[in-house]
Amino acid sequence: MNIFEIIIVLLFLQYFITLPGIFKKAGLTSWHGFIPVLQWLTWLKMLKRPWYWVFILLVPGVNLLMLTILNVETGIAFNKRSMKEQWFFGGLPWIALFDLSFRQKEAEFIGPRDWTNRKKSFQREWGEAILFAVIAASVIRSFFFEAFTIPTGSMEGSMLVGDYLFVSKMSYGPKIQQTPLSLPFIHNAIPGGMTNSYLEWIQLPNYRLPGFGDVERYDPVVFNFPHGDSVVAHPSTAGHDYYALLRNVGKQMAGSPEAYVADKVTYDERAKAYYQKQLKADIKARPIDKEENYIKRCVALPGETIEIRDRQVFLDGEAMENPDGLQYNYTLKLKNPEMISKIIEKLGLTNVDFGQERNGVNYGKVALTQGEVDQLTALNVVDTMFLESQASNQGQLIVFPNSLQAPYNTWDQDNYGPVTLPAKGKTYDLNLENLPIYERVISVYEGNDLEVRDGQILINGEVVTSYTFAQDYYWMMGDNRHNSADSRMWGFVPESHVVGKAVFTWFSKQNEAQHGESKIRWDRMFQVPK
Repeated sequence: MNIFEIIIVLLFLQYFITLPGIFKKAGLTSWHGFIPVLQWLTWLKMLKRPWYWVFILLVPGVNLLMLTILNVETGIAFNKRSMKEQWFFGGLPWIALFDLSFRQKEAEFIGPRDWTNRKKSFQREWGEAILFAVIAASVIRSFFFEAFTIPTGSMEGSMLVGDYLFVSKMSYGPKIQQTPLSLPFIHNAIPGGMTNSYLEWIQLPNYRLPGFGDVERYDPVVFNFPHGDSVVAHPSTAGHDYYALLRNVGKQMAGSPEAYVADKVTYDERAKAYYQKQLKADIKARPIDKEENYIKRCVALPGETIEIRDRQVFLDGEAMENPDGLQYNYTLKLKNPEMISKIIEKLGLTNVDFGQERNGVNYGKVALTQGEVDQLTALNVVDTMFLESQASNQGQLIVFPNSLQAPYNTWDQDNYGPVTLPAKGKTYDLNLENLPIYERVISVYEGNDLEVRDGQILINGEVVTSYTFAQDYYWMMGDNRHNSADSRMWGFVPESHVVGKAVFTWFSKQNEAQHGESKIRWDRMFQVPK
């Protein structure tokens, strides 16, 4: 346990110890101090604060600020009103509240300060204004809008690295934060390292408030990464698929995918030990609301069947319309290597699009839209250009469901499926053939005990041949199809993981490392993501 966790534990534990005595001195029911939530309601009543502040006390980060305010006001209510005493209650509540509850036998409850017809000091005015701004911003971030940055090129062609988006949580309904003990404005790790910015001592139910609508096809959706429930806690692996990391190292240790699968448990343990030794990294579990945020485009909805044939996506057998920014990797051979600068300028390409240079003439993994392919052809600067195949990924445990079982061992990013998405309340046949598709959904996302015994599937100890799903699931894909780790690699996005919809770009800045130069992209600001 780190110092931050110790401080938070002591902060919340102290109230169960000190509030009963404080309530008794204030003429209130002392045992209310032992009951979670009820202690907050009684505390607010004592300080003549609105009862609905209880909801604010559940907002991660904000609750720490609110508790500091309540600590100070508790001291004021017992006539501890000097600046020194207020700092004492605000900064060292472990001592101040304990002293008030147990040692100060003659402490007199005089009630909260009445500011009617009294002028507040300059410091108090500004202090309260700053606190209110932080609390208001945290509430807005939790329930209405949150800023989000595009960190990778998986959506290039539509959303660019360096785009700053506002994500609407009202679009699909804001989620109640499951982990309320958290620092404000920090998602899951304290900057400068991988120390958790939250505590899991209190976990609230996964509940979503009403929103404006449901996830629709083509929506750019921000969600908690489903495979982010465990992480290799190191900056170099932040945001990566934990299970893919284990598979990649495990396959290398085993020598082949087949050998890895034959003794998966052993090789996964060895892979964990490798990361712990080489990176000196912890293996951590994370609650849903603290998993990494991803942004992808919703391609398929609950109950639909998705299939990819030669890069074309089909839904329920019908070819779907492709997004305008769709792009794939091409390998180019230029007639003249000096033409590269002309190509970059003419097509508006960046280092994100233009990948690895080979011998000054050949370029591999150049991400291009169909429009850019047509422009290159018209420029007459390319000797040869061909679309890169993903067939080498077949049978390598790269694509979901990451199985060597037929037909999954013949799938790749460009030829995939069919896969039927689970829908809430719908019952699907379950057998050994399709179990790899739904195994994680049933066992992890829906919390069942699943096992295969003597050729039969058992859920919670009972033999089953079908299963009724408890929530909806979505299929998310990046527009940069050959450079996107999406549902084709790790499967479904549960409704419980959906965060919100990207509604507009409020700022956009390209950096030198990824784009060749650093500048503000004025033309992208205040634009709606396509």
